[in-house]
Amino acid sequence: MGLFANFNISGSAISAQSVRLNTVASNLANVETIASSEAGAYRSRQPVFQSMLGNPDQPGEVGVRMLEIVQSQNTVDKRYDPGHALANEDGFVFGSNVNPVEEMANMISASRAYQNNVEVLNTSRDLLLRVLSLGS
Repeated sequence: MGLFANFNISGSAISAQSVRLNTVASNLANVETIASSEAGAYRSRQPVFQSMLGNPDQPGEVGVRMLEIVQSQNTVDKRYDPGHALANEDGFVFGSNVNPVEEMANMISASRAYQNNVEVLNTSRDLLLRVLSLGS
């Protein structure tokens, strides 16, 4: 592993946590979303990541890579509200399946991971600068 691998690893992790934070923000923004059908209801989304441990043929391939963003398959909230403008012919409206408590925990976890990787970058930079100053 090269001297700058820490920068690649931390940089890709920061990018991954940024995607995670944006996904959490999208989920939280849609907690109270209502739809007229179960198929149209907002479903929670979560990013799926893969660690890249390195490949001798491609030495720069280390860090974290986002594979996809998946939708939750949990049931959506079905409420009887015949007076609602979006109620279907049976009087039901469908809410999102976003759990705000889980999303807040995800947000805290992603934020801390982001901060930790920024600290790794800063420490790596400081150490590299100290090594370079030894030569002068």
